[in-house]
This record gives sequence, C-alpha cells and structure tokens, in this order.
Amino acid sequence: MTLAIGSDHGGFHLKETIKQHLEARGFAYRDFGTCSTTSVDYPDFAQTVAQAVADGECERGILICGTGVGISIAANKVKGIRAALCHDVFSAQMSREHNDANILALGERVVGPGLALMIVDTWLTAKFAGGRHEQRVKKITALEQE
Repeated sequence: MTLAIGSDHGGFHLKETIKQHLEARGFAYRDFGTCSTTSVDYPDFAQTVAQAVADGECERGILICGTGVGISIAANKVKGIRAALCHDVFSAQMSREHNDANILALGERVVGPGLALMIVDTWLTAKFAGGRHEQRVKKITALEQE
C-alpha cells in the first residue's frame, strides 16, 4: 500500500514524525508537502493528497494541520474522499471499519506524537467491515452526485 501524506505548516513536525514511523514499519508513502514551518494554505495540500487518493495514485492518505479540522473539511470536498478527523484510537478504528475512511486527518496541536502514532497504526490496520456499513457508505457516495 502506498500512502499519500501532507500537511500545512501547523502539522509539519507531526508529519515528519509520522513519516519516520511509516518508514520503520515498512510502509511506502509519497510526501506532498509542505516542507517547512513557513506559513502555507492547508486547502492546497488537502487537495493534492485527496486527489492522489481519489485518482488511485495512492490507496489512502494522511493529512495534518494544527487542529485537523480545516484540512479534513478541504479534503472532503474532493469527490470520492472520506476523510476522518481522529483524535483517539477508537475513532480511528471505527472510521475504517464503519466508514471506509480513505484519509486520516490529525491535529498536531491537539494530539501528541505518541498518541498520533497509535492512531495511525490503528487506522492503517483496521479493515472495512462491509455489511450494513457498505449501504451507508454508498449513501455518502450518492450525496456527491447531488
């Protein structure tokens, strides 16, 4: 699995920590930026990562900003994206099992690196449960057609 990863300046340090963790665990990823703590606009990075996932260039993505809120809202504007903002392990697991989330959003100023890595690990290993949840995900997808 190849992951797309990106952040704005407020999520840069956590993005770098997550990249090291992904490398240690043997996950391939593409870093879509930003490359420093210089102020940038999070919608630009959300769009680039989300488009890579939507186009199938990467199977899933991880986005980080200061709170995770803005970058997740922006990513969810891209057709085919189900970005889940998770600040705890349970939400990360359920976002995959029940919602088939294809992007994980995190807030560097909200979660510390230790918790963030637990969230990432949980999100990467959890599987979509299908069943009754599949019908609900199809309804979410249908909303994009309206």
